[in-house]
Amino acid sequence: MDLQLHNKTAFISGSTAGIGLAVAEALLKENATVIINGRKEKQVEEVVTALQKAFPQAKVSGMAADFSKKEEVDALIARLPQIDILVNNVGIFEPKPFAEIPDEDWFHLFEVNVMSGVRLSRVLFPKMLERNWGRIIFVSSESAVFIPDEMIHYGMTKTAQVAIARGMAELTKGTHVTVNSVLPGPTRSRGVGDFVNSLATQENVSFDEMESKFFQDFRPTSLLQRFATPEEVANMVAYLASPLASATNGAAIRVEGGLIRSIL
Repeated sequence: MDLQLHNKTAFISGSTAGIGLAVAEALLKENATVIINGRKEKQVEEVVTALQKAFPQAKVSGMAADFSKKEEVDALIARLPQIDILVNNVGIFEPKPFAEIPDEDWFHLFEVNVMSGVRLSRVLFPKMLERNWGRIIFVSSESAVFIPDEMIHYGMTKTAQVAIARGMAELTKGTHVTVNSVLPGPTRSRGVGDFVNSLATQENVSFDEMESKFFQDFRPTSLLQRFATPEEVANMVAYLASPLASATNGAAIRVEGGLIRSIL
């Protein structure tokens, strides 16, 4: 299927690994121009080089910025060209008992997970409305709905993303701009892989055994009963970024393996 992205430029925050990188690869396969992002310049350069080798005809570049630092975000935004597709993907998480989460951790997760998308959208969204075309996608999580008791502060930020996306979509009425959120379930990204590996080491079991135990103990409602791949999530993001998804706006699209039992 041709997603009609050959003349579109996308910026993907937090895209040197995991879901963000998979989204970059999916958009490059569709001949979009892609700008990736990571915290460190060297890391960004290495990933850009790898993508150029994998997609020799691709138009791909990178910009480094740490989304926990407003001044770096402001500098990045000032350098961005015209962006047709914004994927607000950057995010962090940490399992921690509720009573042990200090104020600083609440604010830190909100700064990175929520304000990253707010700051980018605040500048790029009005320009999309002026041109009467654009796509903004917030990569949220099933944790926005199925709040995990082991990291409530993370779930809070993911719910906030869905709310922002829906509110922004209300401002697009009658235009060709859409704003949606995507809710992945547990995904085998680098961070999750490291987390599960650490649990497997503690339990003295293999990764596969720990994966089965994770879904049995922590996500028993999952129909997939395994971690999704970043590519499975990226496929949905790429579709929503395309002109083909013109009738999908203000939606929270699940890619969570049937974990959430509600039908709406």
